Amino acid sequence: MTLKRAYCLLAAFYSLLLVIGIIAVLMGGGTPLAAVYLVVGFVAVLGLWGVSLQRGVMNPRMWRPLAIILAVGGGVQLVIIVMVPVSNVVLTWMLLSSIFALLLAIMLYHYGNRDQPLWATEEERSTANRLRSMFQQQAALTAVHQEGGRENHANVFKVGDEYEATITRHSPKGQEAFSERFHHLESLVFFLEKFASISINDFQRPAT
Repeated sequence: MTLKRAYCLLAAFYSLLLVIGIIAVLMGGGTPLAAVYLVVGFVAVLGLWGVSLQRGVMNPRMWRPLAIILAVGGGVQLVIIVMVPVSNVVLTWMLLSSIFALLLAIMLYHYGNRDQPLWATEEERSTANRLRSMFQQQAALTAVHQEGGRENHANVFKVGDEYEATITRHSPKGQEAFSERFHHLESLVFFLEKFASISINDFQRPAT
């Protein structure tokens, strides 16, 4: 069994649990918190399918906060189960949701890492491929973008299997510099465009 198929089976299992939960609520077997569990569970299952199919779902910035909420909520519920007497129905809901929430939290936290090709747009993938060809000729690239009274410089290096970008932004208000490392060129492209407005056309081509 491949890892992708295993993830898809896990996502299908969580989807089945979600359906069972919805049926239980419709039949009157849920608790006042059941609706909250189901809404959060629905969003989390969407993210799990994104993990399984290696596709970006919604916004990458939402998944790590959701993962933290799931982890904290699961932990709090386990403490409540141990310390506070609850009915069998509430105990069942809280125990199941806590166990499955913790596993989901781990997976969604990794899913929310922006440094993955699955979050890249088609344009970013195309630009990354062109940069990859340029890196085959030299290990360091430079780019300059001018706009009005602003000028942005980027020095990009390939360090082992990673890519490091150092950006210097000049403006009438002064100068600032910062750097970041990425495992994937697609993430580097996003970073350069977002923080320095640098596109593929701003890069100096390797000498031939």
